[in-house]
Amino acid sequence: MRAMLEQLIALVGRGPVAMARVVDTTGPGPRETGAAMIVTADGEVFGSLSGGCVEAAVVESARQVLATGNAVTDRFGYSDGDGLAVGLTCGGEIEVFVEPVPKERLAVLTALQARIAAGDPVALATRLDTSAEWQLIRPGTADAWHGVDRDARALLDAGRSGIVGADECEADSSPRPRVFVHVFATPARMILAGANDFVRALSRTGRQLGYRVTVVDARETFATAARFPSAHEVVVDWPHRYLRTEHEAGRIDGRTVVCVLTHDTKFDVPMIAAALSIDDIAFVGALGSRRTHAERTERLRAAGVTESRLARLKSPLGLDLNAHTPDETAISIAAQILAERGGGSARPLERLNGPIHR
Repeated sequence: MRAMLEQLIALVGRGPVAMARVVDTTGPGPRETGAAMIVTADGEVFGSLSGGCVEAAVVESARQVLATGNAVTDRFGYSDGDGLAVGLTCGGEIEVFVEPVPKERLAVLTALQARIAAGDPVALATRLDTSAEWQLIRPGTADAWHGVDRDARALLDAGRSGIVGADECEADSSPRPRVFVHVFATPARMILAGANDFVRALSRTGRQLGYRVTVVDARETFATAARFPSAHEVVVDWPHRYLRTEHEAGRIDGRTVVCVLTHDTKFDVPMIAAALSIDDIAFVGALGSRRTHAERTERLRAAGVTESRLARLKSPLGLDLNAHTPDETAISIAAQILAERGGGSARPLERLNGPIHR
């Protein structure tokens, strides 16, 4: 939708149009969540959702939407290329939301365009029902909206689009509508120092959570893309040097997570010291036993790291899940990151009172 926003504003200015967006995907698919197609009242079509395999059906839905003024949801799954059913030959599934966009929504669209042009993170939240109600979501705001505003801001903070809601809001027992949060922001970063099985497992988990994952290690033999297929990038460099370069280039922000999993003093002490020296980093953690943590802390002090900065270090890293395998350890680390960044207690919900969605 980002690439078509200017065109959408121009078309809406001339009359109502229907906009179709991919709001959910499962398995392989031709387009990512947020891909958009526009259909005008004159039958003009702009954009693509699937490379041609479902477009005709979506265009027909768009005509109905323009005629009735009510949004609709289409779902497409696998279809044999030789069959007659409309569907995806790639084997995946997509959910497409088709909604009318009248002139009354120009104010929201222009505000969205302005924030994107300014480089400010923003999200367009859309109720996935016949009303297709819109709301702009911005970081740092506390505007309540159908009980999903907190979840929407969490997606915005992570830099990834997704669906929230569709359950009860404990505050007043009213249902929370199903809402697509279309995020216009870069994903939060997860930088993993090391090149071992724990890094491989955490890179998978981090990517599933929507992070842009970077694995960095100075050993060229171990730091290869083939060994870390879930990472967005694998960098051969000394971790602390890479982190400082990224910070100087302005590619580190208040959402960045750094986890040191090297188990090697010559790597982890400089990397932890560098990470703790950057105030913007949201989370700094280091894997290791309590003995390793104690010895490492003394080395950090000797390297000049102050007590106030040491207090930011999460080590030993992870929640107490009695984890043993790399995959289990990755879950315990990810759970701690979620709890720390979201203000959660990390306690079982059954032992807590009050709303689940706070």
